[in-house]
Amino acid sequence: MGSATTGDATSAAETHTETHVEPLDVVVVGAGQAGLSAAYYLQQRGLRPDRDFVVLDANDGPGGAWRHRWPSLTFDVAHGLHDLPGLPLGVPDPKEPASAVVSRYYGSYEQVNGLAVHRPVRVARIEDGPDGLLTVTAASGGTWRTRTVVSGTGTWDRPYWPYYPGRGIFAGRQLHTHGFRSAEEFRGQRVLVVGGGTSALQFLLQLDAAGATTFWSTRRAPDFTATPFDAEWGVDVERRVNERTRAGLPPLSVVASTGLPLNETYRAGIDAGVLVSRGKLDRLTEDGVVFADGSRERVDAILWATGFRASLDHLAPLQLREPGGGILMAPDAVSVVREPRLFLVGYGSSASTVGATRAGRAGAAAALRRLKADADRKVTLSA
Repeated sequence: MGSATTGDATSAAETHTETHVEPLDVVVVGAGQAGLSAAYYLQQRGLRPDRDFVVLDANDGPGGAWRHRWPSLTFDVAHGLHDLPGLPLGVPDPKEPASAVVSRYYGSYEQVNGLAVHRPVRVARIEDGPDGLLTVTAASGGTWRTRTVVSGTGTWDRPYWPYYPGRGIFAGRQLHTHGFRSAEEFRGQRVLVVGGGTSALQFLLQLDAAGATTFWSTRRAPDFTATPFDAEWGVDVERRVNERTRAGLPPLSVVASTGLPLNETYRAGIDAGVLVSRGKLDRLTEDGVVFADGSRERVDAILWATGFRASLDHLAPLQLREPGGGILMAPDAVSVVREPRLFLVGYGSSASTVGATRAGRAGAAAALRRLKADADRKVTLSA
């Protein structure tokens, strides 16, 4: 996943001010997997960190969005993490929290490659500046002028809360995946999990093991599949996601493109009746919920495992949205049609670990092509 680069500002971020007077070739926004990959390839092609390009990240340490995952999400149950270029992850302790594994790995990667990530810097907006440059402005007021931007902001800081009638009157606890920390908090409670992705499955199993009584709601029947989640599968997922972004449509949720892996753990959960959906919600009541089939349940808490949306508020001044609500992407899946100086590596297929490293490389290559074309044009004009 991409880093939470445009997420909630910390107090430290608000005091981090910086102004880079000389124009940069590239500003990389976000130090998640895609952003770090882009920075690596920029450096490999001769650009110098902190002189030709900078990396800005809103977090107060390395790890990107993984830094914020709940402690009970151990590495063995997390989605696979693809190696960053030039430094294999190795074989971490499968029972160590994924947040710790990835934060340590990304931190080592930054140090080994001398990337000198600027943090915490929350990018507030990117807009047209003077002399054909883009101006990147931080929430703290710092500014950077640049010829191109590679934006890898991912989705973590944009949790999606769907609307259902009665959501405002429910007297119990409501939380999103973004705020989940431990299943032990819900011991002895009746908990509804809403959502059709793998996070919902993991929550249900953890809650059940912790002694909660669980219920599961999905808009559609759960899409379990025995298809191996291998390299061929990953390429097919990217293709389907990119079909939408090349049409200017918003990306679908990850599970809409991948389905749910029907592994032994989930089979056992189905057999035990834990991973059996009650179907779509109709409405919430003061002390529970009503499902679309008319059945009711009293619940103490609702966990909205309903996914995230692309974190793109910092790009609003560039007016990139298409009538369909998305951003129209070029066939390379990273170049923005409406803004040729901008390259998105945390959007669409690259918002997950499946394509983030490749997207970083593609974003770096596209930015370098743009810089070369600009240089060649200046030579032609001066001849």
